[in-house]
Amino acid sequence: MPIYSPPLRDMQFVMHEVLKVTDDLKLMPQHVDTDVDTIKAILEEGGKFAAEVAFPLNISGDAEGCTLDKVSHEVTAPKGFKEAYAQYVQGGWAALSCDPAYGGQGLPFVVNQCFYEMLNSANQAWTMYPGLSHGAYEALHAHGTEAQKALYLPKLTSGEWTGSMCLTEPHCGTDLGLLRTKAEPLADGSYTITGNKIFISAGEHDLAANIVHLVLARLPDAPVGSKGISLFAVPKYMANADGTLGQRNGIYCGGIEHKMGIHGNSTCQMVLDGANGTLVGQPNKGLAAMFVMMNAARLGVGNQSLGLTEVAYQNALAYAKDRIQMRSLSGTKAKDKAADPIIVHPDVRKMLLTAKAYAEGGRALGIFCGALLDKEHSHPDEKVRADAADMLALLTPIVKAFITDNGHIATNACMQVFGGHGFIKEWGMEQYVRDNRINMIYEGTNTIQSLDLLGRKVLGNNGATLKKFGKLVAALVEEEGVNEKMGEFITPIAILGDQVTKLTTELGFKGFQNADEVGAAAVDYLRVAGHLVFGYFWARMAQVALREIAAGNTDAFYLAKVQTARFYFAKLFPETATLMRTARSGSKALMDTDAALA
Repeated sequence: MPIYSPPLRDMQFVMHEVLKVTDDLKLMPQHVDTDVDTIKAILEEGGKFAAEVAFPLNISGDAEGCTLDKVSHEVTAPKGFKEAYAQYVQGGWAALSCDPAYGGQGLPFVVNQCFYEMLNSANQAWTMYPGLSHGAYEALHAHGTEAQKALYLPKLTSGEWTGSMCLTEPHCGTDLGLLRTKAEPLADGSYTITGNKIFISAGEHDLAANIVHLVLARLPDAPVGSKGISLFAVPKYMANADGTLGQRNGIYCGGIEHKMGIHGNSTCQMVLDGANGTLVGQPNKGLAAMFVMMNAARLGVGNQSLGLTEVAYQNALAYAKDRIQMRSLSGTKAKDKAADPIIVHPDVRKMLLTAKAYAEGGRALGIFCGALLDKEHSHPDEKVRADAADMLALLTPIVKAFITDNGHIATNACMQVFGGHGFIKEWGMEQYVRDNRINMIYEGTNTIQSLDLLGRKVLGNNGATLKKFGKLVAALVEEEGVNEKMGEFITPIAILGDQVTKLTTELGFKGFQNADEVGAAAVDYLRVAGHLVFGYFWARMAQVALREIAAGNTDAFYLAKVQTARFYFAKLFPETATLMRTARSGSKALMDTDAALA
């Protein structure tokens, strides 16, 4: 059976020793009292919930899946899911980072980031039920009317109700401009909505009393394409003025998707048959409101793969220490045994360290982005808020695509450590591979994220935001450039920073002449940028660890951090050379292929 231990020590290291998040939080009036001890206590309790309540349901939930009653259209989640959700609500976890004005605890987003990483390690399928509610909450908090906020936000904050987002339709995925769901205005100011949605995570379930669906649809006079999309709040049950539940609304589950992974989460085909909804935001401006939820979801999806990478690594490491097979190439290591533990073999260590490096690098990036969210929402300085929003916009596609791609590499590597046993369900490893696979697809495929990064976030503003991140790299290089012990970490990011600047300029010129050049290079470009970002954080982590060691700290944690950083720069970071070469190879080898693809 799989194991899981919350990585609290590493979280504390990143937050308080590397990023020093409480220094920034003290500048924000609503977070001035959130200190290191408070964060530590919350995450310790959160780790207990993840490991003791959510984790034991992961394998059983995957095996059982969800059940649809085709007569009532009600979905039942796997055994134990509803009870675990009740404990989650009772513990106040749903309200952790929500606005106190609606019953929230008002804690920093960075704390919620760490809590949700642990939940994703424990049980991604279960975590998606409350996770989607956060996105719905954020969209309504930012764009809802006062009436919508008063009705929905307290219920979403408490967890009494959950949320979903209904975007995709059978004929269109990311190209939302093609959607056909219709919204007709009614005399009372509400709308009747008709259409079909697919792939709706947590679209129907029995965990909460009500579900608030955020639905994209078209008004009768809407312009064609994405400029004619509006957003509507469509509850499963209509609510009375006092917040109690009224009649069943005309939105229901018509079927459950049969999926490769995340079997414990109900991925639904939703039918809107004259459902009643209210407009969120302005008519035909629905994408702006929905992108609040989508961006939150993209950060959440990266966090899902981070969680799976961590738990897969923990299990592979334990197995590699216990499983004996063959003798070490350099001589017997376990003389008292018939063979050596497989952890002595170089390639097994490579697989383990790959997962470890990607987990700890992803954690540093995720926590950094959580801190950016806190600055964007709560910092008293308007310029700091704007800069944080810009940086977060740049990093969001990297979080979503780079971390999930790495999760695919890492979970597969960890399954490989188990050999044939990794392919067998009872060990739990193949589930991590299956569950992670969706993370590369939904909330905009990783190709879409790559196009967003290169086309919109970098070339779209002539690299202005990329230069801001470049300044962070340059400052670290200047600070440690003459430190010989930091050379193996600093030199690579200094060189890559210059190379990314040149590559970006080249692709900009080529893309101006032929937009397919951007499309051909984007995926490779994002991975290069991802390594620049990870390299920066790994250098910072190595910097802190080396200083502790130099000061006489004998905690093995710091030596382990330096060794992992050394592995990352020696074995993973160098793929940037190949990626830059393929990014420069152009679109002709892809697009001049009509005969090959006939």
